[in-house]
Amino acid sequence: MFGEAQSAHLKRVLNTGSGPFNPLKLHPAFRTGGWHEVRLDIDARLNPDLVGSVFDMRALVPDASFDAIWSSHNVEHLHTHEVLPAFRELRRVLKPDGFALITCPDLQAIASLVLEGKAEATIYTAPAGPISTLDMLYGHSQSIASGGVYMAHNTGFTADRMARVCLDAGFAEVRTTKGGFFDLWALALMPEARSERLEAIFAGTEQRALTQ
Repeated sequence: MFGEAQSAHLKRVLNTGSGPFNPLKLHPAFRTGGWHEVRLDIDARLNPDLVGSVFDMRALVPDASFDAIWSSHNVEHLHTHEVLPAFRELRRVLKPDGFALITCPDLQAIASLVLEGKAEATIYTAPAGPISTLDMLYGHSQSIASGGVYMAHNTGFTADRMARVCLDAGFAEVRTTKGGFFDLWALALMPEARSERLEAIFAGTEQRALTQ
């Protein structure tokens, strides 16, 4: 099911909403050579390993089959009613000692920009071009206008909401922090995840603080 895949000594990470293949888009913790990436995306044109939505992966991914999940700017594309089922799917596909590393726009930080009167202001420049407050809130308008309908944002997360959703989905523990470019980060842990293993995985990355 997972292509050439399965060297027994490699840990497996599911990259949800992976976009086009780009090794540099994988979090540095998973670029060590000890990981095998499996890409999941809803857009078949991007040639992912698995075509589908994180909302329901039951036909694609067996229970407890991944060591980790990397979810970068994916969960904000879900509709609100899809959020809890999707997070339950993340938990379902992880091994008992696994974890999910999730990043998405920080709704609280973005709201502060709106209150400052900066709704249409360019906040930073990404490879896709200038990013405004409205782009962070609703999705990159130029990408959507060019036909990237899946780029629209349909929900949002604060640190409190992220933590509550993860726990409601069945994760044993969740740790959150703020990042650059108005991002929110979360590390959602399965019951047998161990801090010493996580510290080794994230050593040298900005997310090491989530492991302590």
